[in-house]
Amino acid sequence: MSKTILAIDGNSILNRAFYGVKPLTTSDGRPTNALFGFINIILKQLDAVKPDAACIAFDLKEPTFRHKQYDGYKANRKGMPDELFAQLEPSKLIAKHLGLHVLSLAGYEADDILGTCARYTEGEPDCTCFILTGDRDSFQLISDKTSVLYASNIDTILFDPAKIYEKYGVEPKLLLEVKALMGDSSDNIPGVAGIGEKTALSLIKEYKSVDGVYSALSDAPLTVGSKKQLAKRKRFSISEPNARQNLLRGSAFNFAFRIVLCRV
Repeated sequence: MSKTILAIDGNSILNRAFYGVKPLTTSDGRPTNALFGFINIILKQLDAVKPDAACIAFDLKEPTFRHKQYDGYKANRKGMPDELFAQLEPSKLIAKHLGLHVLSLAGYEADDILGTCARYTEGEPDCTCFILTGDRDSFQLISDKTSVLYASNIDTILFDPAKIYEKYGVEPKLLLEVKALMGDSSDNIPGVAGIGEKTALSLIKEYKSVDGVYSALSDAPLTVGSKKQLAKRKRFSISEPNARQNLLRGSAFNFAFRIVLCRV
């Protein structure tokens, strides 16, 4: 019998709701706009997907293994606005009342839990997974069994392998290779100087991987400067694309964590 899992990126959806809904407060002044949008987004997708099981993942304050690998990870991030922070814990309580299992794990991010849900799905026959998030990082998890419900500023858009190829011209699994070249400014992960998204997509579409780019570096359609930057690889340095892959990857973690999924 087939089953469907809905895995929700709690921090991302709450953040989207906070900035997408005008300020609202209770009679005693407590902010509620993020909670209002959070509930609406989740209820709409619960109704659309009708999952057999659902969970929601949240980040914790503790540093993750990425911070330990690279002390500059997310160093450019500003703190959460007080009005948003005040709605974080209530959102977890609301999620429980909606029948969602709330998941967090010290040392890991919500993204890692979403990746684990996707990995779980891949190993289960007749099982599909929908990931509800406002973060494009989860696009790398998309497969024939995992789709992303991307909560944009306007609507929630379904991304499957065909949609990813239509938008980016590469398979979902290759987006990790693209990010390894261009970096991720939102997480303060540096890319190769002179290589932006357009160039990275073109290179990975042609050579299929970072290693493939290096193998054909002399013939690659790059400026002399970009070739020199790529040639300056340092073993296990944050400047090395393979090291950035470890920071960017969201689905290949094998940690001791058993997911318990509550039926909705």
